[in-house]
Amino acid sequence: MTETLPILYVPAPILRQKAKPVGTGDADAVRALAEKMLATMYKAPGVGLAAPQVGVGLRMVVLDCGPKDAPAPMVLVNPELVAASQELAVREEGCLSLPNQFADVTRPYRVKVRYLSLDGAKQEVEGEGLLSACLQHEIDHLDGKLFVDYLSILKRNMLLRRLAKELKAKVRED
Repeated sequence: MTETLPILYVPAPILRQKAKPVGTGDADAVRALAEKMLATMYKAPGVGLAAPQVGVGLRMVVLDCGPKDAPAPMVLVNPELVAASQELAVREEGCLSLPNQFADVTRPYRVKVRYLSLDGAKQEVEGEGLLSACLQHEIDHLDGKLFVDYLSILKRNMLLRRLAKELKAKVRED
């Protein structure tokens, strides 16, 4: 069984920092990291995980928006949003770094993302619905942005206070 990594929670500083591009010399480390990140994401359980969420400041995300009975894991190295539709969609989002916190977020309905595969090949993926939201959410992590940044200040502060209270209670239980 593949080793999993601890997921960092808000307010971990790395979650607010811009991640560095993965370089050509990082190939072996990135391959090992991708395997651990996928194992961590599935165990959590979640549909996406960005390297900063496990304490690694590199531009890499893993995601799987496929049905539970047909996993379709993806690893995106140095992903960049290259196109987004004018049409918007509202979806409820959550985040493994903000456990049990959910809110409606408005984002472009359809996006196109350019990235490198683990073997260094240039790739593109187009997504709509859940895949679009997941791609945008994970790329935001690479830029130090969280889904709560799309909320009103009042709603964001309520959610962050609730998270802090829940995490404090969890520490007392442990």
